[in-house]
Amino acid sequence: MAETGGSQLKRKGDRRYRLVIADDHPEMRREVGELLNREFDVARAVGDGAALIAAAMELKPDAVISDIQMPGLDGIEAGSRVLGRGWCEAIVVLSMYPDRHLVETAMQAGILGYVLKLDASEELIPAVFAALRGEHYLSTGVRRHKSKLERKDQ
Repeated sequence: MAETGGSQLKRKGDRRYRLVIADDHPEMRREVGELLNREFDVARAVGDGAALIAAAMELKPDAVISDIQMPGLDGIEAGSRVLGRGWCEAIVVLSMYPDRHLVETAMQAGILGYVLKLDASEELIPAVFAALRGEHYLSTGVRRHKSKLERKDQ
């Protein structure tokens, strides 16, 4: 049975949720890892989409947190492959860009969370918990950008 801390699930069975992080910038991997280690077990941090797929295949993490733009295979395509093979339950992408097309592409690929890197310090942990519950999560910056675009379209 999962323990709860407030409304947040803290554990899967007798262990903390296990994550894999993918970002091509070492400093960002380090910072995201430090942030997420407060609540999760960060099992591995990798620098590209191919390494993400290999880590997910080996470790079968509960969730993956991935940058979108990485060398070779991007985070959306790598995430889609990982989900398609059943190697993790949920994926949250981190991005510098609140681009509507990227958000829609990510959601169509089965990715549950989209967090702007500028929002990550406050919203990445809630986004991961939401994704682990099977819920979609768009960070504040993404929602703001989406709202502005919808007003323009009217």
